[in-house]
Amino acid sequence: MGLPRYKYLLTYRYGEIISDLTVDFCAKYIDKKSRTYDQMIQGQRSGKQCLVEGTSLGDTTKKGEMRLLGFSKSSYAELQTDFEDFLRQSGLEIYPKSHPKITEFRQIGYRLSNLNNLSDLGNLIEKPKLPGNPTDDANFLLTLCHIQTYLLDKQIKALLNKFETEGGFTESLYRRRISVRNSPKRPK
Repeated sequence: MGLPRYKYLLTYRYGEIISDLTVDFCAKYIDKKSRTYDQMIQGQRSGKQCLVEGTSLGDTTKKGEMRLLGFSKSSYAELQTDFEDFLRQSGLEIYPKSHPKITEFRQIGYRLSNLNNLSDLGNLIEKPKLPGNPTDDANFLLTLCHIQTYLLDKQIKALLNKFETEGGFTESLYRRRISVRNSPKRPK
């Protein structure tokens, strides 16, 4: 028996990386008694879990899958804003896209999320680590959230396109039923 389908999704692997790093970030920089701490921990969890639930639901309802992937994308967008707020409110720089560190952060994300970094059990072999200072740590997570929301947007659009051209689960069942009904080998 192979790995669950979601483990092969790039969005899931980014979700796992963001999840692990957000927990580390919050433990290091956010007051555990604050509402922000709770929101960020729940945001990373919700983003990843909605992705798993949506993908699993996709076998029987594309509409449900798209809806849950939309929730996942929204959770990551909210988390993205939390990292921006942290940087701004701490008087730290939000790196522009052209900053050399952003290129470095993207490359780390690509390396960590690569299928070659997945064990036989579906776990990341090389574990993600925060760079080590609040500015880089928040900007690294901000970069990963940007990548994740972009990838989820593409995943949702691909599902929508597939739904428009192939239909949904109910239509597929109907086509199978008609095919069996019209089959010459159909038992009488």
